Amino acid sequence: MTRLPLVLAILVPSLLGLGLGDRPALAANKYLEIPPVTEAEDSRAYRYANLDNEQTLRELDRRGIPYVREEPVPGVRLPIRLAGRLHGVWIHSVLPAEQRKTTPFEILDGRLALALDDLCSILRAHGFVEVVHFTMYRPPHDRAPAKPGEFMHRHPGGMAIDLGAMKKDTGHWVAVGPHWPSQIGAKSCGPEGRKLQGRRGRELLSVACEASDLRIFHYMLTPHFDDAHADHLHLEIKAGVKWFLVN
Repeated sequence: MTRLPLVLAILVPSLLGLGLGDRPALAANKYLEIPPVTEAEDSRAYRYANLDNEQTLRELDRRGIPYVREEPVPGVRLPIRLAGRLHGVWIHSVLPAEQRKTTPFEILDGRLALALDDLCSILRAHGFVEVVHFTMYRPPHDRAPAKPGEFMHRHPGGMAIDLGAMKKDTGHWVAVGPHWPSQIGAKSCGPEGRKLQGRRGRELLSVACEASDLRIFHYMLTPHFDDAHADHLHLEIKAGVKWFLVN
């Protein structure tokens, strides 16, 4: 799979099916990691998720992350759009280029942008230059829109991304669905983690596990989690959370 149209043939049907409910990471999940409080609070995910808006803007500017502010979006504390590459990696949705400037699917909270900046550093080290996602922000489908001043979690808060495929600087595409076959309940990272057979799948897994080691995200849901995540990686930060899940 080396051409974008072939990747989109896989990704677009998944996007159209994203009336998905947000599936909470269950507290009983055997892969839930609860480190000492001081260790959790020192993690990147915790620091980013708990910044206030002014702190977030200062850090975005300090890093030189290209972004534009958005008008208020219900449920999102600091809505922005990415306006350029992060560490040389272009992040965008599956929608046509002319729609990306106005679609809500390109909106994210500024705190998530900090986590994605860290992720893109890993991706670039692996030779990736482009990421196609299904969605970052999306309005809640199973409850009323957020009221003024009410901020939400996961996708309704712009605090999560569903990563579907990545392009290497060689022009080759790596897509989660075909290259990371689902095996629900399998362990993703660590000495007892599942070993994928294909080279592209192994590289996807390596990126995910490196991000896990750095604790960039609180929740990393993979094709090992459930059927709804068979074709993407759900990466999320959440304010107040002091535990981590990679499944």
